[in-house]
Amino acid sequence: MKERVLKEDDFLVSQTDDKGVILFANEDFCDIAGYTLAELVGKPHNIVRHKDMPKAAFKDLWSTVKSNKIWNGYVKNAIKGGGYYWVYATVFPRYDSITKTTSYISCRRKPSAKEIADIEKLYNTMK
Repeated sequence: MKERVLKEDDFLVSQTDDKGVILFANEDFCDIAGYTLAELVGKPHNIVRHKDMPKAAFKDLWSTVKSNKIWNGYVKNAIKGGGYYWVYATVFPRYDSITKTTSYISCRRKPSAKEIADIEKLYNTMK
């Protein structure tokens, strides 16, 4: 599978509801993942989940954000039609006092080659 390496100024943003369904995705996220906004909104965020990602990483992510805390970590995502890309993600809860709902915002940037190499070693031990 072919890796797509993010540019230094790529900044991927998405918002999901409390079930992980995509409410919003910015242009960088759509472009990198290979989907249109219309294809992403209303779909589970795991539409971009790569099979190599350990389930424990996402269990930790959801446990953290559901506890009203910020999660940071490395994620390998799948591209529509094949391929993958790595991101360093920061995910945080956002409570809307008007609708009384919580959503989750994920902001992602390019990780370094060393960060990817290090996290791949760790993730390989978690499979």
